[in-house]
Amino acid sequence: MVLLLITALITTFFWQRIVITVESGQAAILFKRFSGTEIDRVYEEGLHIFSPLDDVYIYEVRKQVALHDFDVISNKGLTVHLSMAIRYRPEYDLLGILHQSIGPDYLQRVILPQIESVMRKQLGSYTAEQIYTNEAGLLTKAILTALDEVGRNYVEVEDIIIRSIILPKQMVTAIENKLKQQEHMKSYEFRMQTAEKEAERLEIEAKGIQTYHSIISESLSEPTLRLKGIEATNALAKSNNAKVVIIGSGKDGLPIILNTDTATPTETSTKNEKTSTDTGNANSFGKPAPKDAPQKGASGIQQ
Repeated sequence: MVLLLITALITTFFWQRIVITVESGQAAILFKRFSGTEIDRVYEEGLHIFSPLDDVYIYEVRKQVALHDFDVISNKGLTVHLSMAIRYRPEYDLLGILHQSIGPDYLQRVILPQIESVMRKQLGSYTAEQIYTNEAGLLTKAILTALDEVGRNYVEVEDIIIRSIILPKQMVTAIENKLKQQEHMKSYEFRMQTAEKEAERLEIEAKGIQTYHSIISESLSEPTLRLKGIEATNALAKSNNAKVVIIGSGKDGLPIILNTDTATPTETSTKNEKTSTDTGNANSFGKPAPKDAPQKGASGIQQ
């Protein structure tokens, strides 16, 4: 009876050390007082009973996020402030080794210091402008190197996200102006290429028009023009509409508009006026000319 009472008292007093619940998303590591850490066993979620002489350490095994800021000195001595978000969690199967080698505060002991060390080493050989613009993916390379280094310490760092890069205000203004000028240069180069292509197009079009006119000029011989004039005169004569046909005074009696004589515009105009006056011989009021009026130059036939 006394033994049961003592056992009950001990159980009541050490209840929180004897009966331990591992919550969802957690895992437990047991440290035995007389044999040390059980590195080959991880206690899963649920209710567990332990000796009150032993210690139980509970770890969060879900994905966790840590926000961290630090400074990097560029190769020219300028300070670049980096703000990062780190996603991490412990290796579940290696949780006992992690506890024995590093401990529950592995974030402060391993992850953050090692990431800072790798990032400073990788970025310290570049200028502030190269870091700010992520030239040739140098930030990506530095992050991949840091992930590889941290992963050797029984933790899994899934990603390192650069939240912001802060430079001195004067440096930011200078970089932004330089980037704007580069964009303007690209715009000018594009316009020049467009103008060159348009010039090539116009040149090709002009050559095509020149070739077309050359072919037409070769086909328009004097006999062809005479034939076209005769066909036009015949078509006009067969028309049922009232008309005045003015027979040209040029070669072969063709209409003046088809005359092939090489007369200047002034001479042609004078000849046409003379022909119209001599043919019609009408006054300004539209009265017919006397029958005995002489007719010179081209003759008019009214139908």
